Amino acid sequence: MYNIIKSFVLLFITCCSFHLFATELDTERAPVFELVVLGDSGGGRDGNLSAFLLRDLTDDKYVALDAGTLLNGIEESLQQNAFSALKIDTEKKLTPSINILRNHIAGYLISHGHLDHIAGLLVVSPDDNAKPIYALPSVNKAIISSYFNWQAWPNFSNRGNPPSLNKYQMVDLPLTTNVEIAGTSLKVSAFSLSHPVESTAFVIENDKDIMVYFGDTGPDELEKENKIEKVWQYLAEQVKSKNLRGIVIEASFPDNHPDKYLYGHLTPKWLTKELMSLSSLLDELAILKCTKVIVSHVKSSTLKGVDASAVVQSQLQQHNKLGLHFVMAKQGHKVLL
Repeated sequence: MYNIIKSFVLLFITCCSFHLFATELDTERAPVFELVVLGDSGGGRDGNLSAFLLRDLTDDKYVALDAGTLLNGIEESLQQNAFSALKIDTEKKLTPSINILRNHIAGYLISHGHLDHIAGLLVVSPDDNAKPIYALPSVNKAIISSYFNWQAWPNFSNRGNPPSLNKYQMVDLPLTTNVEIAGTSLKVSAFSLSHPVESTAFVIENDKDIMVYFGDTGPDELEKENKIEKVWQYLAEQVKSKNLRGIVIEASFPDNHPDKYLYGHLTPKWLTKELMSLSSLLDELAILKCTKVIVSHVKSSTLKGVDASAVVQSQLQQHNKLGLHFVMAKQGHKVLL
């Protein structure tokens, strides 16, 4: 009887201790960022292309992470109440989606110049208001030469072929240098990524909290440039004094897609390998286990009855030996980091 009572007492103490630990952990990891998915697809769905909005929860201004889809994504997000916690600046003359576009998006971070990452910005530019576009110099150059050239589209920027309409200020980001995002409390550091055109990873921070958004990228092992490794090395150093809140990264194709036809993209297998590389640089695996990995840019299947996103999600879980927290990006959804 004594042993039974002793076991119950130990179980009670253990449960209480776990509850206290869990409560403390939850308090420490209270969310600081809000991520709204405007577009999650890597192609094939022109109303749902790569785009996210990110804000500090104490601020009412977002920065857009790519802009393949804007108004469609904002309208879908409104329908799903993704902006329910936002103190919206109401202008009765404006539609709700235009109001968010003009009054709650402070600027754009564009990872590269492919249409599935910038089409929404181009199409909505006549109805937008003045904002900065932050990108690597090669990306800004591509935007000016390919789109804001008075042939593909009017020149709404402050560069390029005259007349310049000067709505968008093109800001060149130096590599690995911390730059303030105007109108927000956020800062960004840009890293080059391997893709058929130069792409970008944006490490975004607010005081002691950081997250990273990856544009399109191929795996280091295939690309032979070790560009993702440089991002991981930077993060590994930063997490010694900061909280890594989230990683937004692509997995464009399922594992059976041939490597020679990836064209600078990841599969669940390759994404898992890259995350393993990050884990090897960290002092504690718990850092990565507490970080949400938001998976995006899954390309729609052309086969009837095949849900490509579900296939990718299943394969990620099969490879998930580290016990990571994967979240599949879905248009209109909000993720707290």
